[in-house]
Amino acid sequence: MTNRRLKKAVIPVIYGIVGLCLIVGVFLIEKVISNSTFKENEDFKYVDDTIFDEDIPVVSPEKSIIRPYTDDKVKVLKKFYDYQGEASQQQESILYYENTYLQNSGVTYGGVDSFDVVAIMDGTVIDVKEDQALGKIVEIRHSNDLISVYQSLGQVNVKKDDSVKQGTVIATSGQSNIEKDLKSHLHFELIYKGQTVNPEDYYDKLISEM
Repeated sequence: MTNRRLKKAVIPVIYGIVGLCLIVGVFLIEKVISNSTFKENEDFKYVDDTIFDEDIPVVSPEKSIIRPYTDDKVKVLKKFYDYQGEASQQQESILYYENTYLQNSGVTYGGVDSFDVVAIMDGTVIDVKEDQALGKIVEIRHSNDLISVYQSLGQVNVKKDDSVKQGTVIATSGQSNIEKDLKSHLHFELIYKGQTVNPEDYYDKLISEM
């Protein structure tokens, strides 16, 4: 068998080709791995923005109208005068002051020595005053053209333009000259869209139900 030797000039060329093949092979392998990894994660999207595009306001649950007191011993002493009510009920809704009979435009609550008077809904105090016949008075404006009026008060804890939350103690029960025989009490009126209404018909109602 004849021995054949490669020429010295050919050997570097062969080494160069082998080296080039190795470099190309490594490059191709890295590319395949990179593409495979990307495909495996192509369902994932990277977001460089905030999750929420805009602030969404939190909607507070609507509150129902509560009674203007929290003491469960308090009771109705004088009812609201209903023009369409029965005669017997109307008689229980008459006030007598300075030799004059007056129709009760609210409900008078009492029966205990003293009790806290609370705001029936969130609102703004629109007036705090004192009347010779009705005693100390607080008026609060609520949403939906609703105004609550608290009369015959003792100690008053709010002033005009104050913002109050439902259940805030705005005063204590007191006395008035028009109903002095009732001792400590609260005379409460409710005005809806300019009309005086019977408060007993509105407790536990939502504003949206009015």
